[in-house]
Amino acid sequence: MAGTHSHPGEQAAQDPIRLLAIRDTPLSVDEIFRAVGDDAAGGTALFVGTVRNHDGGADVDRLGYSCHPSAEDEMRRVAEKVAADFPVRALAAVHRVGDLEVGDLAVVVAVSCPHRGEAFEACRKLIDDLKHEVPIWKHQTFSDGTDEWVGAC
Repeated sequence: MAGTHSHPGEQAAQDPIRLLAIRDTPLSVDEIFRAVGDDAAGGTALFVGTVRNHDGGADVDRLGYSCHPSAEDEMRRVAEKVAADFPVRALAAVHRVGDLEVGDLAVVVAVSCPHRGEAFEACRKLIDDLKHEVPIWKHQTFSDGTDEWVGAC
């Protein structure tokens, strides 16, 4: 077209949301990292959330995640907003549900953008909004036999 200049990598990715899922099987960092691969991206940021052995001063033995049936739709809404607000080339997010042990991967998200700063910002926004807006709840069991729900209304 006359008057327009297009350079490789300047156009937005056709569909930057490459992978979104809620799974009851172990997560793979490699899978999520591969999903956001894009030759026009100069920066990729990846966040891995793991089950830690403590919370609020108490020792955690295990936890379970459960979700509302709308959780994947809400995850897509959050991902679409991040993709619209940042120059995202590719985005992926996978959250685990079911019973997990200390050290297990609970959530993995990744974003690739033209530059590292954008990738860091978009990745942080993605994980923060997923944690606050997607109806996924955590049931923690502590070493002393007590338990608590986190994120449930």
